[in-house]
Amino acid sequence: MALSEVEIATVKGMLLRGDRQHDIAAYFGVNGGRIAEISTGQRGVGISASPADDLPPAGPYMAGRSALRARDTLIALRDLIEQAIGDIDLYEQTEEPR
Repeated sequence: MALSEVEIATVKGMLLRGDRQHDIAAYFGVNGGRIAEISTGQRGVGISASPADDLPPAGPYMAGRSALRARDTLIALRDLIEQAIGDIDLYEQTEEPR
């Protein structure tokens, strides 16, 4: 799996922060060789490192990027459920008694 330019910038930022290459590889779900290529300058020449504020939390990562996506999806679902409950509550408040 190839990394995008944004991902390469993130890798470079993580390397500068001192993250271990195998942790970075686990986060992106790639072979450690891809991270080594970026670290040695074989890939991503001319791409600047992401600033520290834009980096994911430091590893180690148990399930990588998929765990973060799952968390984001669950948060979005929670927000939708809360909105639906609010809509139902609002409807019940405005409904006339029978």
